[in-house]
Amino acid sequence: MYRSVFNDSRNINGIDVYYEYYLNEQSNETIVLLHGFLSSTFSFRRLIPLLNEDFNVISIDLPPFGKSGKSYNFIYSYENIARTVISLLESLDIRKISVTGHSMGGQISLKIASLRPDLVKKAVLLCSSAYLKRSKLPLILSSYIPYFHLYVKMWLIKSGVRNNLQNVVYDHSLIDEEMMYGYMKPFLEEDIFKAIARMIRDREGDLHSNALKQIETPCLLIWGEHDKVVPLSVGKRLTNELNNSKLIILKNTGHLLPEERPDEVYRHIKEFIYS
Repeated sequence: MYRSVFNDSRNINGIDVYYEYYLNEQSNETIVLLHGFLSSTFSFRRLIPLLNEDFNVISIDLPPFGKSGKSYNFIYSYENIARTVISLLESLDIRKISVTGHSMGGQISLKIASLRPDLVKKAVLLCSSAYLKRSKLPLILSSYIPYFHLYVKMWLIKSGVRNNLQNVVYDHSLIDEEMMYGYMKPFLEEDIFKAIARMIRDREGDLHSNALKQIETPCLLIWGEHDKVVPLSVGKRLTNELNNSKLIILKNTGHLLPEERPDEVYRHIKEFIYS
């Protein structure tokens, strides 16, 4: 089997978008991975090698996270981020994909499926964000205040990397120095906080029920039984509103599925894609 890896960044819609492209010349299937809020392609580090045994894999850093651009002028709405991912795939001459999104990346995956059903063959939603409303007006107005990004920075520092990981991982013994540094590294750049402040203003809220019910793309939902960030009840509701969907629940698992259960997630994805 011939496999190769390309790491690159392309300017799409006025912002640099970083992606990792893992080729598998024996496969005609391409899986696109979209990470969650405050995360990056790093969160798929244990899942990518498994998927690449059977698929071409493209893992994207959604702006403003990871190694992608952090421009204060970019519009960080889910729709614009989804259209940016679509444009990136078009620039790579990718015509058909299965998309896998974790948390916020799941909501953007649904947005892509809604915008371009011809592009998305199947969708895998890992503890997907759903039913979140737009930020309240006082917070949106606050985002216009000069140096508001410093409040964002202070909030993130106060919560701490270890505390955040303990909130998303069921088995805390998985948290080691490599994991902590991998999730902390993108936040060593000052521009990320300005971009997140802009994202608070731009995020339009998750797809409403009527829009979800119009999505015909086959969807596999995989959820951690003990997810504290996006509770299992959200997954059950989402399954009921997506016309062509199935829910799988992983026991003794939290929110960070790609880190906690890469082998099981891989097995379920493979079965779903080839079914």
